Amino acid sequence: MPYLYEGRRVLRDGRESLDCANMLQELSDLGVENVITFDAHDPRVQNAVPLQGFECMSPTYQFIKNILRIDKDLTIDDDHLMVISPDEGGMRRAIYLANVLGVNMGMLYKRRDYTTVVDGENPVIAHEFLGSEVKGKDVIVIDDMISSGGKILETARLMKSRGAKKVYLCTTFGIFTAGLSRFDEAYKEGIFTKLFTTNLVYQSDDLKNREYYIGCDMSKYLALIIDTLNHDASLSALLDPVDRINKVLKKYAKGEKI
Repeated sequence: MPYLYEGRRVLRDGRESLDCANMLQELSDLGVENVITFDAHDPRVQNAVPLQGFECMSPTYQFIKNILRIDKDLTIDDDHLMVISPDEGGMRRAIYLANVLGVNMGMLYKRRDYTTVVDGENPVIAHEFLGSEVKGKDVIVIDDMISSGGKILETARLMKSRGAKKVYLCTTFGIFTAGLSRFDEAYKEGIFTKLFTTNLVYQSDDLKNREYYIGCDMSKYLALIIDTLNHDASLSALLDPVDRINKVLKKYAKGEKI
């Protein structure tokens, strides 16, 4: 399946239907025993099928490898690098990446006006930043997807306003529902350095031709997953790529080709 059907509809904020949960239950009724997906918007959706396998993979290794390939001057320590989550929902992946790299992390949260409703939502008053000093550091902003791009670009702008040096944007799924113009403008303004997404979704030629865009190829990773399943082997090493990440970091520290 190209998508985890209605994967963003996983939390009941009002009277919405939980379409993703219903879809998983239907697949289970059809005999599906295990679901493997990448960066589920909210992995708690697996609670809809508690007796069925549900693995949520992440392209963290591919992001790190591609960042280190293009930036030969990155210093990976608390004083020079930081990982940022654009919201509280992405804390898990940001914490993982920060812990693997051995650096600090920060998070933005939306302060809302709960006395007012606009278009069915409480309007955002401000984006507040929780974290240590950003000034003079390189920043990796990591999220599960880019829809219109407003959230991740706002995060990048805030990091720049706080004195961040290079800002790398990493998301698993680049949908770009509002087109690329706002990213073009932000890049010209120096808001971010490079943008990374995977080929787990369609990448247009228009996107690939952008100077700031770096595609992360997931073909080998998918092949490893399929091969491992065909041999009835454990997915543990693929679920947690910390060993592969550490090998890449050691090569980078020695100045070897990645």
